[in-house]
Amino acid sequence: YISPIVDAILRNGSGKGVKALIIYPMNALINSQVEELKKFLDPSIRPGIPKVTFKRYTGQESDDEKQEVLNNPPDILLTNYVMLELLLTRPRERVLVEALRDIDFLVLDELHTYRGRQGADVALLIRRLKSMIGAESVQCVGTSATMSTEGDSDDQNEAVKQVSGKLFGIDSEAIDVITETLLPATFSDTSLE
Repeated sequence: YISPIVDAILRNGSGKGVKALIIYPMNALINSQVEELKKFLDPSIRPGIPKVTFKRYTGQESDDEKQEVLNNPPDILLTNYVMLELLLTRPRERVLVEALRDIDFLVLDELHTYRGRQGADVALLIRRLKSMIGAESVQCVGTSATMSTEGDSDDQNEAVKQVSGKLFGIDSEAIDVITETLLPATFSDTSLE
């Protein structure tokens, strides 16, 4: 999901507000993703690459780091659902909510973690965010390696559509489920012996 986000930013230009909001259930996942993004998008590591900015906004940044994000919203904002809740309620951070008005991508990582009361809370949070920023045309993306294992692939895809639709507040029939198939790296053909 990162490649289409970066592609859209490169096509339309950097520095035009937050174009992608990526929400993680844990800071450890955010930290890992930031390190991966640095490998490909940090000009100090890859001189001469086109500009795509990304920042983490969680409870682990200093006040100065948070102020820098507020002053210069990145193209890609990585946060968790708890901090997103705070962003929507604290007047000081209203400028960042305004920077989300032209968002193109809303990503929920690890969809399978949003169940029960926590899932309901996140679903309501997403609806409140979309209402506040008027993001009716935002592309919603959900990721998970372990959403459903029951039934055949059609049953599993339907389960993913239902959960995704509830979390993002969209019609499940409008959801495309993209899966992956792993091919064996070795062959067990004994005729090659």
